[in-house]
Amino acid sequence: MSRIPTTAASRGFLVCHACDMLSRAAPHSHEACCPRCGTPLHVRKPDSIARTWALLLTAMIMYIPANLLPMMHTSSLFGSESDTIMSGVVYFWRAGEWYLALIIFFASITVPMLKMIALVLLLVTVQMRSRWQLLQRAKLYRMVEFVGRWSMLDIYVVALMVALVQLKALATIIPGPGAIAFGAVVVLTMFAAMAFDPRLMWDSLDKEHGRNPA
Repeated sequence: MSRIPTTAASRGFLVCHACDMLSRAAPHSHEACCPRCGTPLHVRKPDSIARTWALLLTAMIMYIPANLLPMMHTSSLFGSESDTIMSGVVYFWRAGEWYLALIIFFASITVPMLKMIALVLLLVTVQMRSRWQLLQRAKLYRMVEFVGRWSMLDIYVVALMVALVQLKALATIIPGPGAIAFGAVVVLTMFAAMAFDPRLMWDSLDKEHGRNPA
């Protein structure tokens, strides 16, 4: 006989989103609070799907100017120049610094795109109440959370170049609007991942076995 999966919510337990304390929900209580920190408790994050979609769609819109607008403006005795993310990748590739070109391309173009695609996949499957590859989708969500902190590489590179060049008084480097848009993409996707409640993926099991997680 196969073992029926269970969840904390189906057993009457709630997890505090602030301190992660596990508490048993009081019967017939609609406004339970964490006994440790006093934060209101919810079976699932309120409006998780709607907030995640809103943040994710905004990040997708900002992803376009992040790649089309200049990442930085450089002024020197030899003139001025504006560079986008792709022009920086091409410059390092032609200069023989192919490893830097690959790192910037992967961290600044590929990773944000894959992160947004992964969040779309998670949202769509949750809304469809799909039981497809639940464990793999949970691992995918953890991966999205982990790689989010490494998506600011271009901003780090621009900040480092500004500091070094200004120190040597060789030129003037000013971050462009592309840097602002790219930073917005990173922050919005991080907030989107935080707003998404991965426990929603497992609610399809409760529905299958006739349990109500809420």
